[in-house]
Parts: sequence; C-alpha cells; structure tokens
Amino acid sequence: MKNLMLPLAAAAAVLLVMPAFAADTATARFDPLQTFAPYSYPQPATAYRSASGKPGPLFWQNRADYQIKAMLDPATRLLSGSEVISYTNHSPDALDVLWLQLDQNRYRKDARGAFTGKFPTEFTDGYRIDSVEVDDGSGHLQKATWTVSDTRMQVQLPNALKAKDGQLKLHVRWSFTVPGEFGGRMDVNPSKNGEIFEIAQWYPRMAVYDDLRGWDTAPYLNSEFYLEYGDFDYAVTVPWDMIVAGSGELVNPEDVLTKTEQQRLEQARHSDKTVMIRSAEEVAQPSSRPKQSGTLTWHFRMQNTRDVAFGASKAFVWDAARMNLPGGKTALAMSVYPAESGGDAAWGRATEYLKASTEYFSKQWYPYPWPVAINEAGTAGGMEYPGITFDHKLAKGKSLHMVIAHEIGHIWFPMIVGSNERRAAWMDEGFNTFIDVYEDDAFNHGEYAPKRDSEYAPGGGNPADEIAAVLSDPQAPALLNGADMTPEKYRHPISYFKGAFGLVLLREQIIGPERFDPAFRRYIATWAYKHPSPSDFFRFMESETGEDLGWFWRGWFEHNWQLDLAVQKVAPIDGHWSHGAEITVANLDQMVLPATLEVTYADGSKQQVRVPVETWQQHRSYIVRVAGSQPVKSATIDPAHALPDSNRANNTATP
Repeated sequence: MKNLMLPLAAAAAVLLVMPAFAADTATARFDPLQTFAPYSYPQPATAYRSASGKPGPLFWQNRADYQIKAMLDPATRLLSGSEVISYTNHSPDALDVLWLQLDQNRYRKDARGAFTGKFPTEFTDGYRIDSVEVDDGSGHLQKATWTVSDTRMQVQLPNALKAKDGQLKLHVRWSFTVPGEFGGRMDVNPSKNGEIFEIAQWYPRMAVYDDLRGWDTAPYLNSEFYLEYGDFDYAVTVPWDMIVAGSGELVNPEDVLTKTEQQRLEQARHSDKTVMIRSAEEVAQPSSRPKQSGTLTWHFRMQNTRDVAFGASKAFVWDAARMNLPGGKTALAMSVYPAESGGDAAWGRATEYLKASTEYFSKQWYPYPWPVAINEAGTAGGMEYPGITFDHKLAKGKSLHMVIAHEIGHIWFPMIVGSNERRAAWMDEGFNTFIDVYEDDAFNHGEYAPKRDSEYAPGGGNPADEIAAVLSDPQAPALLNGADMTPEKYRHPISYFKGAFGLVLLREQIIGPERFDPAFRRYIATWAYKHPSPSDFFRFMESETGEDLGWFWRGWFEHNWQLDLAVQKVAPIDGHWSHGAEITVANLDQMVLPATLEVTYADGSKQQVRVPVETWQQHRSYIVRVAGSQPVKSATIDPAHALPDSNRANNTATP
C-alpha cells in the first residue's frame, strides 16, 4: 500500500509559503472546537500506567506457568489431559477465587456464542471437568469447588491467595471431543494419507486479572484472546504413526524421530535453503517413524508465552530452514502439510515464505523470540498462535504467502505485545495488517506486491478510496467498539483495514517514518510480554513522536468521521501571477488530516506545499500564498489520493 501513499518526505514543502487569513465562510459540518477539543483517553493515567504510555512505577502483571500432559485418540477424537497451573498473584489484591477460560464450551448447543455469530458445523458436549484441586504451598492437594458458566469456570479457593507474589498450584483434569470441522479455531480435516488434527484452545487457561477491570471474564463468543504469560512444559501422546508440530521446541527428538530425521533437522538449522525432514514419498513408509506400533509422546517447552497449540497427523510432509535474526541469532522455520499440498506453486515454498516474513519483521520491528516458527496446513483459513500458524492447505502462490506473512505477523501483535483482543481487536488485527503490508512489498523484490486482499482493500483498488467508502457507511462501528459488538460484515473493514490504514496515515502522512518507526519499535519493546491498553498506545506515540494527536484518536478511532478537503479558489496575488498565487483550501467535514497541495503551472511544471493539520485549528477555509512567477493552470489537494477524501470532485480548482 505504501506505493499508493505519498511519503511525507516527498510531500515536504519546497516553496515559500505565505499564509493569509480568510473569512471562515465555508458551509460545512466541520467544527474546529469539536475536532480539536481536549481529548479524554479511554483509560486514565495511574501509578500502574503512566501518562507517557509506559508501565508506571507500580505496574504489575500476574503470571501463569503450565505443565500439561495430554493424549489424543484419533479414532474417537477424544483429547484428554491433566495440567498443573502455577499461578502467581503479583497484584495488590488478595484473590478468593480464580477464573479459567473453557473455550471448548463454545461448541455446546447452549453456548452464548451459538446465539451471537455463525454456528459451528458440528456441536459437541464441550469440556468434561473431572477434578479441580489446589496446592496452596503446603504440598497437600485440597479439593476445590468450581462453577462452570458458559466458557468460564470459577474456582473457589479454600484459602485466599495473598497479594503481592502469593503463589499456588491448580491441578485440573479434563477431556473433550475434538470438533470435526473448523468453527472456532480448531478442527479435524481429511487428507489422502490421513486426518489432520488442528488443536488449539485445548486446555483450561487462566483468565487475566489486571489493573483495568480485575478479572477479565468476557465469554468466548468467537472473538480472540486475552491471556497471561508464563512458561509451558507440555507433552502430547499420539499413535506411533503421527507427526506432532507444536508451539515451542521439541525437547525429545531422539524419542519421536528416526536418526535420519534428526540429522536432517540438524542440517536445516544451518541451511538458508529448505531441507526436507520427511518427504512425500516417506509419508506412506512405516520406516519414517522410530517404531511401528503403540504410541509416542512428543514433549515440548516454550518460555515466556501466553499460549501453545499443535497440529498432529500421519499425513504430514515436513520441511525446515534456518532463520537469521538480529544480533547473529538464529531460529528454525518449519512447515508441515499433506503431500497433495506440496509443489513449488504451493506449500513447497511455505517455509521460504515463513523464513522471509519472520526475518523481515524481526529486522524491522523486534526480534522473533522463540527457537522455532511453524506453518501447519489444514482447513483453518488462517489462524495464529504463539510459534505456530494454521493456514489453508489449498492456498497457493500469492494467497499462501499473504496468509503466512499475516498469521506469523501476529507473533508481534498480540503474542509479544499482549493486547486484549476480545476488547480491542484493532490492536491485534489492525497492527498486524499494517506491518505485513510492508512485508509484502519487501518479499523477493516485490514478487507478490502490492498487497491487495479482502483484509485490506476489498475492492482491490486505492486503499484510501476503499476506506472512504467504509467511513461513509452509517452502520459501521468505530474502532474503539468492542470486538464482540462488531458485526461480521464489518470485522475486516474496521478491525483490519481501518486499523491498519490508521497506522499508515500516522507513519506516512502525520508523523513521518523517521519519527514513527523508532517510536513504534520502542512501543513494542516497552510493552513486550505485557498488556497495553488503547490509551497506553495513544499516550506512548504522542510522547515518543512529539505530537498532540488527540484530534486523530477522536476522529479515526473513537468515531468514523469523514474527510472532505477542497480547493475553492485559485487567483493571482494582487492580480499578477508574477507575485504568486492565492489558493483557498477548505475542510468541509469532521475529520482533519495534513495534506499536500500541488500547484500546476501553464508550462506543465509543478510545485507542492504541505498544508499542516494546525491550519484547521481556527479555520474552516484558508488562503495559502504560494510563491511563483508563472500563470497557474490548476491547484489540487491530495494529488496522490493518499488520504481517504470522501469527495474528490472538489479537490481541484482552476483560476
């Protein structure tokens, strides 16, 4: 998209600009007192979250570490497991209850989500909770009382968990039937060599207790996640002929891989070219597994993450390559997919795409933090989890690159910067769409650029014109609207498209890359593995870039205000072109943005003047005096169509 936006540097004024006052005679909806009124942030500054947008001196965040043992029975599709959650309460409050998320209950017929969005293709009974026990530090397990409410479970503690670093261990035994088709981020789907299990949201997970609202117990309707960070140690037992690809690092390859596969995996760690770990021909060969009966247990560890997910199938082809990260570090990019998805036109290049996008995001914004990144092929059209993405097995070429780059981009938002996706989807999807637009330009010298898809520019045309059409829809919700309150019709246009376009405007039109990029990098580093609110982002970007942006937060995020810039008159100064030109520009609607004014002379030459946003703080129309000596043929505001102007018919005027 950036090649359709006019870079701020290119639009810098090179002329002598001599503004003169003009009568505010424009009849318009624009009211400077409303647009530029003092901005009230959604969340107040406190000792926990400072006015600079950074964690305050008393900032705290709770922690949840997990040990999980699970077993998958493909014949019955039963996944059963036990887990120990080591929970640390860093808050200033004693906690007499704990809340857990039970996302599998979304598949029940009586789930709240069944009445708010699209139906799953298959209903299940959800979770079966067998037992809940608490060890409060004494080393003795005590039975706990629990109550299940839709997709949440409240655990009443025998003794309150003390404030400021109190710890306990919660033991939970559970099971559920894996739903057959994609309807809530996980599924079982067929391939010619066996079923593919995509397993996510598969264990009871701690809800977040934070300084903004205490326990955040928003039910899982189908919006995404808000989770605590911690370390994970998990083991998955499957039949001997299945391959498991899971978040984090496989710590027992000698138990689950043949010696040949172990050697190939080591080779891949040192190769920039994709190395085949298990070929399509080997999928049907029992010798590609270290044993030919019984079960195998795959053991993974992942540090400082908010979640883990995995894929499992006997049909997986497996390849991998080295990723080169900042500071001389490396990690492993891997892809697993059915044989029929292979080939250079499709998943045969998946690891190449994953490697390139992860390296780009790491260099441009923040280093990839984990030792492995995985693409898994199934029927999920595109879904992200820490260290692993579920992408569609039928995707090819441009669409496959696009979905891989987008889903692995979610590592940065919200896996590293842990925003609350259930309440602020734009801090997840919008930020990620923003960064992967630029990755698309960078990949292989623009092989698939520019990015034009249903997530960004639904009509495939100029993004500024596309978002202008969205803003004109009176039914479209604002970005600060809750994720669960955003109708499916508007989920992509608002959360993805408008969220991303807002950052493009900040970077390329309002602030400029030279200030935006360092500030955005510092935002990521400052809030890595923490939970920023919308106000934290707003305050941070203002403080770090040196701009008062309340007018932008109000118009773009709090409202769907429209922009209508116009050129109303072009005339020579004092009646003589040799003295220069007087160009009357106007702002006719509620939104304001800085803009480029382009003057075209009779001989075909052009000059540009930057009209700053401050122009409109006291005026609805304004005369811009442009130095020059030739007759002016025309004057145009926003000639590159970089801004979402709702009416381009009034953007150009002639003398």
